[in-house]
Amino acid sequence: MKRSRNFGSTGIKKYMLSMRNLLVALTFTATANAIAQIPGQSFPTPPVATITQTATGFDASLGSETLRVTVCADTIVHIVTRPQSSDAKPAQPWLLDNARPGAHFDFTQDAKRATLKTAAITVSLALDKGNLTFATAAGKTFLREGNSVPRTYTPVTLNGQQTYHITDRFSPDQTEAIYGLGQHQSGLFNYRGATVELGQNNTDIAIPMLVSTNGYGVMWNTASLTTMDNRFPLELKLDSIAADGIDYFVLYGPEFDAVVHDYRSLTGHAPMLPRWSYGFIQSKDRYTSLDEINDIAARYRAEHIPIDTMVQDWFWWKNEGDPVFNANYHDVPADLAKLHAQHFHTMISTWGMMDPAAETYKKLDAEHLLLANAHVYDASSPHARDIYWQNLDGPLLAQGWDSFWLDSAEPEEYYPHLGDAILTTRTLAIGNGAAYTNIYPLLHNEGIQQNWRKTTDQKRVFLLTRSAFLGSQRVGGTVWSGDVYSSFWGLMHQVAGGLNYALSGLPYWTTDIGGYWPTMDLNSPEYQELYLRWFQFGTFNPVFRSHGHRPHNEMWTYPLVEPALINFDKLRYRMMPYIYSLAWQVSSTDYTLMRPLPMDFRSDPITWNDATQFMFGPALMVNPVLEAGATSRRVYLPRVSLDKPTTWYDFWTGEKLPGGKHIEAPAPLERIPLYIRAGSILPLGPEEEYADEKPNGPIELRIYPGADGSFTLYSDEGDNYNYERGAHATTTLTWSDADRTLTIATRQGTYPNMPRQTTFHIILVRPTHGTGESETAITDKTVTYTGSRIEITMK
Repeated sequence: MKRSRNFGSTGIKKYMLSMRNLLVALTFTATANAIAQIPGQSFPTPPVATITQTATGFDASLGSETLRVTVCADTIVHIVTRPQSSDAKPAQPWLLDNARPGAHFDFTQDAKRATLKTAAITVSLALDKGNLTFATAAGKTFLREGNSVPRTYTPVTLNGQQTYHITDRFSPDQTEAIYGLGQHQSGLFNYRGATVELGQNNTDIAIPMLVSTNGYGVMWNTASLTTMDNRFPLELKLDSIAADGIDYFVLYGPEFDAVVHDYRSLTGHAPMLPRWSYGFIQSKDRYTSLDEINDIAARYRAEHIPIDTMVQDWFWWKNEGDPVFNANYHDVPADLAKLHAQHFHTMISTWGMMDPAAETYKKLDAEHLLLANAHVYDASSPHARDIYWQNLDGPLLAQGWDSFWLDSAEPEEYYPHLGDAILTTRTLAIGNGAAYTNIYPLLHNEGIQQNWRKTTDQKRVFLLTRSAFLGSQRVGGTVWSGDVYSSFWGLMHQVAGGLNYALSGLPYWTTDIGGYWPTMDLNSPEYQELYLRWFQFGTFNPVFRSHGHRPHNEMWTYPLVEPALINFDKLRYRMMPYIYSLAWQVSSTDYTLMRPLPMDFRSDPITWNDATQFMFGPALMVNPVLEAGATSRRVYLPRVSLDKPTTWYDFWTGEKLPGGKHIEAPAPLERIPLYIRAGSILPLGPEEEYADEKPNGPIELRIYPGADGSFTLYSDEGDNYNYERGAHATTTLTWSDADRTLTIATRQGTYPNMPRQTTFHIILVRPTHGTGESETAITDKTVTYTGSRIEITMK
């Protein structure tokens, strides 16, 4: 029943007066004249002072609020608002200096709205509400700010500085799915209906970049502690505790690869990692000497188990922060030389947190370059980053270490694990820690990368780190998911976390295979089953690495599953031509190697909520087993569109299956369901014991008929930066399904010591032929390729 109040004329006057006084008080509190900026108020309409076209977009004044729309590219617009006019330009080191070059646009204005159009995006400002709407060039809306009070600014004082707590409210549509935002441990894939805090912590990585199945991305352009709140279906809020105003980029694909490309064009492109870094990385918490590491390495080689890297975890030091080893270590350069002679590479753990007894700590403290009340250096200071390199990682690189494990990169305040967004209460060299809460991992990692590149260009940077931020993909880093539990619950949550990390625009990610914190008897069949299932998943991560807090962690310490572990390890190495070629696509075209299904099947809504399946490159669909005791699992075979059928092949049997349906896939303990999309060309190398053993092949080309396809093989020297100067080669393979013809195009490019010829074993996959991890015994055709075009017709 509808109810109303009857105030009478006197009551109405008193009510109106009280409301006017309330509005005045709220306006004063917000230090803004535009009542539309006050939370909870939707009237009166914001007065429009001016709308001005500029060379790069347009500016608007809404009461005291200023708004600027800048065109960065046909598919990228930049939105900056302030509660009052300001020329402040905060430091944003995650953005490239040349990130906003501009593009052609048309501008119009009428009594209701100001409109800007590029070749791909239409941006409209409603003059009565002050909210922005984003649409395609054809006029279909894909993103809009809320109609009622879209943006709010609340004055606050944090760390003794005046700033604003800011909020922007968007109105998502009823069906779109939201992804990205870094890596989180909720197990959620689609964040619709959820709240996500973006604050760095062990196992939780804050990347303020989201993407939608509507075909857009939003890069929330701040390092402040932020919350994405979509508890209410009609509202998606982005809320940050400290900023001069609201700042975000809208990126339109519509495909996710295009959105990721635009993100990296703003924040940096991923370099090539060394070829050996895509092989198996053996680690545990912890090896206590290089004698122990050398013994482990020698056994791997004696048993012919493929491996590339041995890792030295923490407490190798005399004092944390100095490159001085404890008494367990003897002649470190000589021991590293022994490992290199066996074709091993090495990684060593260093931390941003230091012991006050360390000389490095004392040097930083003397120059006031430590975070207040913490044993952590201020990575936002360029000088501090140089001191850190010169006194810790630089000397270690000179000893012969091949890569760094930058642990505790959130940062962590002190052990054990007090690292939850600790910068919010501190002042940094770059500014107020409340405004730069999440920036530490980018600058810490970048300090290492930049100094390394100044030292040598003959050894590629490879960094393993526990956290990341916008732009971290440009520093040669790989994130691992942190110190997670050894359980199927933990494994399942890593899959969702890794897929959202990929959709945040960062390509290199891995986990502790087997989990870090043990939750069961490590010798039990139950744990060894978990370890194998995690290992199977890890085989198809961008970086393949085992680690954990356990006394032993080598493959032979899991005897119940060791044969299956070795088979998947061998499969990883057989895939090296495929993986390394896709790594080139990551660097050259902003590709993503570990691909949530909506990246390739966005038009198939069944894929939108599935965090248990993913593509590994364009060919392989991976379906990890995430339940104890399972011998099968439900798998969805997606389709490109309703009117475009997609055919799949079982990797293990060669059976052909139609897309667009669910199946119950066999998953005995020794394998996981793997399916190959028709039209794929899958290059597999020979069995090898380390990534650089047989880079020249021969290469088995498995062709999965049923659709046209192509693949570009890539090769270079493997571990220097000569590729940046053109020292690399590509060979494009094309399959025409109609006439059953494989074309190997003329090779493009050259590099020192490039092989003069490559042998290709060509396999047309069918049931029981060209299946499984082993080399195919009988080839359909064999050709010797010398760099000139070849056409091969298959019958």
